[in-house]
Amino acid sequence: MRELKIGGTTVPVPIIQGGMGVGISMSRLASAVANQGGVGVISAAGLGMVHRNPAMDYIEANIEGLRTEIRKAKEKTKGVIGVNIMVAMTNFADLVRTSISEKVDIIFSGAGLPLQLPGFLNDRGTTKLVPIVSSGRAAKLICDKWKTLYDYLPDAFVVEGPKAGGHLGFKKDQIEDSSYSLEELVPQVVNEVKVFEDKYGKEIPVIAAGGIYTGHDIFEIMQKGAKGVQIGTRFVTTEECDAAMGFKMAYVNAQETDMEIIQSPVGMPGRAVRNEFIEKIKQGIKKPIKCPFHCIKTCDVSSSPYCIITALYNAYRGNMKSGYAFAGSNAYLADKITTVKDIFNELANDFQEAIKKIQPPNE
Repeated sequence: MRELKIGGTTVPVPIIQGGMGVGISMSRLASAVANQGGVGVISAAGLGMVHRNPAMDYIEANIEGLRTEIRKAKEKTKGVIGVNIMVAMTNFADLVRTSISEKVDIIFSGAGLPLQLPGFLNDRGTTKLVPIVSSGRAAKLICDKWKTLYDYLPDAFVVEGPKAGGHLGFKKDQIEDSSYSLEELVPQVVNEVKVFEDKYGKEIPVIAAGGIYTGHDIFEIMQKGAKGVQIGTRFVTTEECDAAMGFKMAYVNAQETDMEIIQSPVGMPGRAVRNEFIEKIKQGIKKPIKCPFHCIKTCDVSSSPYCIITALYNAYRGNMKSGYAFAGSNAYLADKITTVKDIFNELANDFQEAIKKIQPPNE
């Protein structure tokens, strides 16, 4: 696998670890991935729960938690560290400013269109900006807006397909529709981005995400034009993942039939591992709640039977009876707890095997 350049930042191995909240990908996992040559990513979602401080409200604790995790990651690695910040978060702007002031290498931003993201950069900033999209149309819109408003183009794009874990940028009927598959989406985004690359002379690599689990998967999607991949689910079942063992074992113990699409309180479909908590929600046993945090702009408190950030925080701590694990479509393939280094080695070996299969035999 060739190195990946994101706005001048060199990534030795073109693997980005997906940002997973609440607490699943923090400094421990991110630094471990960065030390293997990939991009380690801290999720900004829910850090106010993990880094609770009685002297602060949730929003303030979220900002301080992010600052703490970035600094801890930088102490553990000289590699590339990114932050994932959802546009839908109520304190999106504060989290972006914090990341830039802490000189994080890359900001990945999705769950909405980050149309104002370049406006937070200053002349001294070195942080690269990478939107997460689910269509070529969205990529074109962002390029147009950023160039017009800020004379700035994205340093890369992540295109996330419907096999991803967590919240999905698709309608329910699109998730199983082959025309919305990652294999279809990547070339569309590559083609839209190429127009801007050719016009302005800037390389904008496309990074594929959602359902990528093996080195063979990486090879296949790179054949479609991707220059790198984002992998989240595969890194959950590692010793370095920040989640509790109970969360990790939800993957190890899962069957393929346990991968379920749920409707999240934030108004989007999401993929999770079926468990007792989810079954209670479907049965109407869970009762509507009041919102204690106001963390997501789109969360419909009036009709929600549970607080999503509390449920995800409980799961992060291993309390699966009071929460659930978001997961990609291939989470059930995990059969053991391993290490980040072993995963990188396995992906590299699989990738080389995929290359050999298409190379003609030596005469």
